[in-house]
Amino acid sequence: MMNRLGLVRIVLGAVLISFATASLAQTSPFSTGATAFQANFLTILTPVAVICVMALGVAAWFNRISWSWAAGGALGILLVFGAPQVVSWVRGLAGV
Repeated sequence: MMNRLGLVRIVLGAVLISFATASLAQTSPFSTGATAFQANFLTILTPVAVICVMALGVAAWFNRISWSWAAGGALGILLVFGAPQVVSWVRGLAGV
């Protein structure tokens, strides 16, 4: 009797584990929402970033700021907008 009860528990545990893995294989709603937010955010801020780079160039041209500040600002904007590509590149280097 005890062996039969143990077998039932093992089979029941295996069935429950297989259902849990199937339900955990779904995508996270947070990940989907974060991806959509990032796409919308980048779409809205792209023209603003272009105007900022133009303003940095004009300010450096008329000696209101130094060229190193303008280059640093442009590099920062480049890193913010290129972050997904940089992350995928680093993950590719690490083999992840």
